Amino acid sequence: MSNRDVVIVDYGLGNLHSVNKAVAAVGGNPVITGDKSAIAAAEKVILPGVGAFGDCMANLERAGVISVLKEYIEADRPFLGICLGMQVLFEESEEAPGVKGLGVFPGKVVLIPTKLKVPHMGWNRLELKTPCPVLLGSEGKYVYFVHSYCCQPEDPALITSVCDYGTDVTASIGRGNVFGVQYHPEKSSAVGLEMLQRFVEL
Repeated sequence: MSNRDVVIVDYGLGNLHSVNKAVAAVGGNPVITGDKSAIAAAEKVILPGVGAFGDCMANLERAGVISVLKEYIEADRPFLGICLGMQVLFEESEEAPGVKGLGVFPGKVVLIPTKLKVPHMGWNRLELKTPCPVLLGSEGKYVYFVHSYCCQPEDPALITSVCDYGTDVTASIGRGNVFGVQYHPEKSSAVGLEMLQRFVEL
């Protein structure tokens, strides 16, 4: 496989077409698949996400890819979770009480604790917190969000950027080669494409 090959996990939910198109636009070789062996052998993996936490975990379980995803991520191989694909890296979500996430990182997902309108929809400015190769040059840039829930990692050092939505909202996380973004880089114009390019070129 080429080091520009990127497996986009198909589990029956998610904005696969727009992510596929964006990865191809920055020179990656996207492959949309739910095949366990293809995920296990991937050079890079993107887990997109649209919808609800409970539905996502149910579909991942139905597709039989939970264990291979966890093994891939825990081996510190290049991984990017987008929106819900970032949220499921944590242990649980208020959106789906009793449903376990992938549990890669300690922490939970909560309804955005803000007096502003929820869902949080639209462009918001990134404030970088922890150095992250995917976010180089992104300080102060605007990216596109659509979400009602946000991640609360137990370890604040995991947070690579936040945005202000009446409170500090976790906009991205990262540790080693594992990254997550709450916003949609594939819908964030040139800024988002630059982030995806950095991931493709890792």
